[in-house]
This record gives sequence, C-alpha cells and structure tokens, in this order.
Amino acid sequence: MDRGALERFPKLRVVANYGAGYDLVDVDACRERGVVVTNTPGVTAAATADLAMGLILAVLRRIAAGDRVVRSGRWGSGWADEPLRGDEVSGATLGIVGLGRTGRAVAQRARGFEMRVLYTRSKPDDDPAYRPLDELLGQADVVTLHVPLTDETRGFVDARRLALMRDGACLVNTSRGQVVDEDALVAELVSGRLRAGLDVFANEPDVPSELHALDNVVMTPHLGTATEATREAMTRALVDNLLAVERGERPPNPV
Repeated sequence: MDRGALERFPKLRVVANYGAGYDLVDVDACRERGVVVTNTPGVTAAATADLAMGLILAVLRRIAAGDRVVRSGRWGSGWADEPLRGDEVSGATLGIVGLGRTGRAVAQRARGFEMRVLYTRSKPDDDPAYRPLDELLGQADVVTLHVPLTDETRGFVDARRLALMRDGACLVNTSRGQVVDEDALVAELVSGRLRAGLDVFANEPDVPSELHALDNVVMTPHLGTATEATREAMTRALVDNLLAVERGERPPNPV
C-alpha cells in the first residue's frame, strides 16, 4: 500500500495488515492521510519459531536430502551413508539475530535441544549471551534471523558479514528475504562453504535458480505462519482491528 494506492482510494480509513510485518505498507503516507494501519503481532511467533527449528533440524540432520534419497529409490544397503551424515543439534551454538517475540520463542525451543544460545539485538545489554552482530556471526554454528525489514536491516547480512560465518555454518531465515544480500548468499552456498534453511527470498515467489540443485540448502515457500491455529488467530486479530476502527476506537494492534 503506497502513495499511489492511497490516491486511488480516497475514502480509505484503515489498512489492516494480515501478519506482523508491515514492510509493504507506506506507514508515513498513511499517517499523512489519517489512515489507520494495524497488524497482527503476538500470534505469529510460535509457528514461525517452530519452522525455524524445523529448518535447523532439516539442514543439520540432512532430513530433506534423506527424503529425496528414499523417494528416488537410491537408498543403498548402508544405514549411515556418508553423504547423508549430518551434525549434532545438541551442543551446537545458535546465534539469534533479533530477540523479539519470535527470537525468544526460538531460544526457548533451542534450549530444549540443549543448544548453546547467543543473541544480538539493536540495544546492547550485559547478558553474557549477548554478542555484537559481527562477533555472533563468527561464533555460531547456526545463525537464525528474526528482524523486521526496515531501512536499517535491508541487506545488512551482506557479503562481508557472511564471510564472518564459520565454514560449514548454517544461516536460517524466516524473517524477510531482503535482509540478506541474496547474491552474496547464493555465492556462498554454491561454493559449499555455508549451508542454509530459507523460508523467505528477496523476490518471492522467484527463487535463484542456482539453489534448486543444491543439497546444502533446505527451502520452503514462506510457511512461517502457515498453521491452522496461527492463521485463525491472525484472522481474529485482523477482524478485531477493523471492528475497533469502525466503532471509532483505538485498535488493539496499531502500527
């Protein structure tokens, strides 16, 4: 919803975003026009955190690669074929970039898997688990991104920062594809130096063709909130926002 769209709908009163992220809405333009903008935060964290953990497990334990082997009829006689040997999740260091609702939910799940959890966020603190971003990237076996797309975060995981990650480290992204320099990430994945679990891409639904044949990448089609319970909760939150504006009240989730 940009300025051009606002001009086409002069009677528009509210933009009720179906989701927590509202990067596709020109909030400043809406504010200038007196258009209320709402979103549905708080109900998406659990499902997105579940998917992030699923991608971590799928990459480290080679689950998607194993599935392809079985489906293709290429399962050999060995029960631990060398190409399918993965890495332990227990004991691995997880670096969480962004400690909002979803980041905290991921941390809770990761501790259940006995992972060592580090995090970074915009405001430094004295917690021993806190690390500045560049330091976190160099220490983590898995880095998972949970930041909104803003002018500050657009492309902030760039070639320089990807180069800081350990050889064989895994990048998981369930936030927005544009927070990563996709060309730089593709180059690292094609080289085989890094691994990735990706639910989001820079130009959805287009996915870089170079990734299609890679076994060091697990990809899903933006499934972060795609559970029955979460989508129902998002719908309820959206309707509550709309009804509040209709009644002339402050909506529960104003942006």
